[in-house]
Amino acid sequence: MKSKLYKVLHPVCGQPMLGHVIAAVQAVQPDKTIVVVGHGADKVRSFLGEQIETVLQEEQLGTGHAVLMTKPLLHKLQGTTLVLYGDTPLIRPETIERLIALHRQSNAAVTLLTAMIDEPHGYGRIVRDAADAIVAVVEEKDCTPEQKQIKEVNTGIYCFDNRKLFAALGQIRNDNAQQEYYLTDVIQVLQQQGEKIAACVLDDPTEAAGVNDRVALAEVEKLLRMRIIRQHMLNGVTIVDPSSTYIDAGVRVGQDTVLLPGTTLYGTTSIGEDCLIGPHSEIRDSMIGNGVHIKHSVLDQAKIGDKTTVGPFAYLRPGAKIGAGARIGDFVEIKNAAVGEGSKIPHLSYVGDAIIGNGVNFGCGAITVNYDGYHKHLTEVGDNAFVGSNVNLIAPVKIGSGAYVVAGSTITHDVGENDLAIARERQITKPEYANVLRARIKERTVNSRDEKQK
Repeated sequence: MKSKLYKVLHPVCGQPMLGHVIAAVQAVQPDKTIVVVGHGADKVRSFLGEQIETVLQEEQLGTGHAVLMTKPLLHKLQGTTLVLYGDTPLIRPETIERLIALHRQSNAAVTLLTAMIDEPHGYGRIVRDAADAIVAVVEEKDCTPEQKQIKEVNTGIYCFDNRKLFAALGQIRNDNAQQEYYLTDVIQVLQQQGEKIAACVLDDPTEAAGVNDRVALAEVEKLLRMRIIRQHMLNGVTIVDPSSTYIDAGVRVGQDTVLLPGTTLYGTTSIGEDCLIGPHSEIRDSMIGNGVHIKHSVLDQAKIGDKTTVGPFAYLRPGAKIGAGARIGDFVEIKNAAVGEGSKIPHLSYVGDAIIGNGVNFGCGAITVNYDGYHKHLTEVGDNAFVGSNVNLIAPVKIGSGAYVVAGSTITHDVGENDLAIARERQITKPEYANVLRARIKERTVNSRDEKQK
């Protein structure tokens, strides 16, 4: 990957690729899940948490060697062992269930998940005999020219009889081009012992796609993104242009919501029904109610009530909580602030570290001045208050319910309920003085130019 980040932690649709594999495995409810870690072990363990067991493969001596690292935890157990790679994020739970079911029905020692691929470069080939029975799995680097023409490939995903797996692992050797212990050699050992080898062929070969570089990462990202988008559309979401819409795997979207072009939904975002999102809106880890319209805006860890409008060009930062029926307009920024039901902040305002009541009108250019250079302070505005245009509310300060703050005021003291507050200089008008002022300005400009020429 040519990266400081361990390969299986590279994200695909908002989740590390290993996370997608773990999720697919957990969906079939295994008795035990073990991840074999090597390079970047600490970071992988940190991502997995304490619920997933890990074992360390200190030397990377091949796939067979990796599975052998789990021997102390598994070799005495009866049952079926499923083996997968951590860099195949497109594998589906349904496919895993089908593989396990076929393995049990066939009573095989091992069942391989295989795929038919037109361009199989890089994959191990499935070698069958005249009776169509599997006789070997040959790695790409060890293939003969004839074997390289085989289209059926090994995906690296298997079901084993657990006892037979570890017995065969003890018999494999590393006399190959890479001098590694291949898990595929277990197949040959079991075949030579007369054990039954079965195969489950993938319906969709893309599920087997592995990631070894940034090009492959982008390819699986695109495939998974389109899978996610397709599922949302089948669930009743209108996506006007799927090719320009990006939805992470953990996002939920309600029925009859419309996603317009350029919409990007990240993380744990949840969107209700009957919403109109976009165009060109970015929403991350936010909760959006029903009937909400968000246009040309960015939301990060925000919570939006039903039938609220946001944008265009609004920025709702972490901690923004907007009540039902509110209106957040153009070039409005809200951070760590609650805005009540039916309140309006239509344009060109900043509201930070504040509690805004219900039915409040925030005029154009009105702001909360929340930071003194050392600490953030709270602004409180009561229900049905009116805050005029270009008002500065110097926190900490409280504006009572029903209060009226006159436009252009800088408020430094609390305003009581239903009070009117005005805090601005008295206007001075000098009759016919404009031409005098212009003449003075012009004279200063000429004198300044003359001085520069001297």
